Amino acid sequence: MGNNSEKAHDQLQHPRRSLGNRYRTQAEKFLRISENEENNLSWAEQNARQSLLYDFTNPENWKMLVRIKVISQDSDGLRAVIEDLVTVLGRNPEHLSQLDEVDLLASSEIILEGILKTDPLDPEEWWRSIENNDRALTDFSDRLKTLDVRDSRANVLFSRRLERIRNNGGEMVFLELSRHILAQRPDNHEAWVELGRMHERRKDFDQAWLCYDQAQIHKPESRARDEFSIRMNEWVDGSVGRAWSNPVISDRVDFLERMRKLAKPAEEAIPNEKDADRLGPYDEIEYLRGTSRLGEAFFLARKMAAEGDERALMMTKEILEAMGDG
Repeated sequence: MGNNSEKAHDQLQHPRRSLGNRYRTQAEKFLRISENEENNLSWAEQNARQSLLYDFTNPENWKMLVRIKVISQDSDGLRAVIEDLVTVLGRNPEHLSQLDEVDLLASSEIILEGILKTDPLDPEEWWRSIENNDRALTDFSDRLKTLDVRDSRANVLFSRRLERIRNNGGEMVFLELSRHILAQRPDNHEAWVELGRMHERRKDFDQAWLCYDQAQIHKPESRARDEFSIRMNEWVDGSVGRAWSNPVISDRVDFLERMRKLAKPAEEAIPNEKDADRLGPYDEIEYLRGTSRLGEAFFLARKMAAEGDERALMMTKEILEAMGDG
């Protein structure tokens, strides 16, 4: 994987509001002078797109790009922007077919405001919208289990929301739903670290190690697993009669199998279900990769690798590269 794809992936994983604001300001500048020179409208759009690349959680960045699309009378591009926003929010863009008869150029800003008011991008604003509303929290929990959050931006967005729930006393909801997030996008190393910390605070050390292990697989330089092992060794050294060791292979395999099952959409199955038992594991991994079900492919390959399968280990590395490129 090249440096450019790594940088782009990091930008998506870590929204950087200051850079997003800077590019949106540049977009506003070029938009103001676009009446005098047509090229400036193109520069405005490029900067608006950059603002979203750096910070897709700021609604102002989306509003700027929509405004530019309206001014340039680009209805197809406008629809693509709205579809992209819907994807970030974990919704199915195909549901926008109900807008086929709507004049998007005339109604896009109203539609955008409606989407953002119903489902705020900013995690703090979102939390305020459901705070002290048990029914809203229950509805969110039920809905998240059905959403497609394979898009890296959607995965980060919902991870941030779960952190707000955890910080406000919803530890059990956080523990349950974090696994749904990570099953669909296992390369979200930040979410693995947060889940590991929660298990560590609860003294569920085997589960903490398994989470930190996943975090370090996806971002080796984080050393999350190694640093946890150091903490554990320091802790047991000072406690007479206490001992702790890394989870055994069977525990790791069980953990990865549970994650693989969570990653499988309920409505999707391998074709010719009657022949599923005869489908070899390598073929199943390739099938899952070919149908963009990278989470399932990763956990299946990783489970086989944990059992000592060298070919599966190589396939795991290939899947990790595919996730990064995506």
